[in-house]
Amino acid sequence: MPTWEILVSNEHDTQALVRLRSLQGLYLLCEADGSLCYGRPRTSHHGCFLLRFHRNGKWTLQCIISGRYLESDGEDVFCNSRVLSAYHMWTPRPALHVHVILYSPVNHCYARADPGVGRVWVDAPVPCLKECGFLLHFQDGCYHLETSTHSFLSHLDRLVSQPSTQTAFHMQVRPGGLVALSDGEGGMLYPQGTRLLLGLGSSPHRGEEWFILQRCPTWVSLRSKAHKFLSVIYDVELCAASEHLTQMSLFQFECDKDSPNLQLRSANGCYLAQRRHKRVMADGQPLESDTFFRMHWNCGKIFLQSPNGRFLGIVANGLLMANATVPGPNEEFGVLLANRPFIALRGRYGYVGTSSECDLMQCNMDQPDCIHLLPCRQGIYHFQAQGGSFWSITSFGTFRPWGKFALNFCIELQGSNLLTVLAPNGFYMRSDRSGTLLADSEDITKECIWEF
Repeated sequence: MPTWEILVSNEHDTQALVRLRSLQGLYLLCEADGSLCYGRPRTSHHGCFLLRFHRNGKWTLQCIISGRYLESDGEDVFCNSRVLSAYHMWTPRPALHVHVILYSPVNHCYARADPGVGRVWVDAPVPCLKECGFLLHFQDGCYHLETSTHSFLSHLDRLVSQPSTQTAFHMQVRPGGLVALSDGEGGMLYPQGTRLLLGLGSSPHRGEEWFILQRCPTWVSLRSKAHKFLSVIYDVELCAASEHLTQMSLFQFECDKDSPNLQLRSANGCYLAQRRHKRVMADGQPLESDTFFRMHWNCGKIFLQSPNGRFLGIVANGLLMANATVPGPNEEFGVLLANRPFIALRGRYGYVGTSSECDLMQCNMDQPDCIHLLPCRQGIYHFQAQGGSFWSITSFGTFRPWGKFALNFCIELQGSNLLTVLAPNGFYMRSDRSGTLLADSEDITKECIWEF
């Protein structure tokens, strides 16, 4: 299924003037005879479509030059007819990873599941908790929202244990990641009451029904060799003094996959930055050069090198300093995924999951299987399948999801939402064009990079 980026040049309530650009940077172009091709626009209107948003969540795309509508016969796509019909209706499907967060621009907060009371609230100012993450399942034209504890949001405003017609929502999509969810019978999902309970209603105000759909961010904790968590104290100081994990011990992992430089943002909204006298403080701004640290992985643990070339480490009083020219045990940090009790992996050919047609783990699935992470030691996890059994590995480097014994998998983060997995056989796990998941790569290649 091709993926298109919607480029908007003009937008109103029910329509927008757009171009469709592929991942390869080419545009969808409609020619005079109604045929379609990929290429570069030759004029200001070449490749422009009038995108109309319909109440049932469908889209229509009308070529600006010819007035013909985009349609498909199931195999080919073309623009022939100027008379609108059901054949011209398209169902947009967000192409981002299925592990998402929902941000309310009206309330400036994120949705948060509360499994204790079986509700979802829109009250989290920072999405650093696992309860802010949801799996977005697409089935039979509808969407199901699954929480981190594997419950589903229902039309009754409560969490239920199994997906059904009562957990199926219709999604309206707008360019820019805006989505609205409805029950298909006039009810819209939006925050209600003083506590901002997420529930169905018929009278949202000021666009309360619209959420920004985003990838679930990566929040981590950093632990020293003395098993103390690095935490922000007194607003901006950094200290590794506590064995207890708090929200001030969580840091958002921000990294470009094409660069080894890393930024760590604390829950107070500021970034770690090197300051005078080699001190590291949590008071940096987004583009400040002193907030970029070079990361070096070592079997699931990480060294952080400051802009002046020195390595970050914990000194005797527990403070974080950029002292060492050569990293040692005091400069080594264990990294734990803080808001991910499970991961859903997507590679070059699709998601990692199981198929009824094969007993081996596949890497070309349309929907993922959740891989539950059981922390073993810093950077090392056991992979547990959804049924409670463990991942096992064969002598051929393939995987099965029903092992009896827990094996060690080493996770190393390669970007904000990217990772590599070093399998128990000492090779990196990779996707294969055949669709079979393999662990046979000595080096990190493009097939070894997983979106999660």
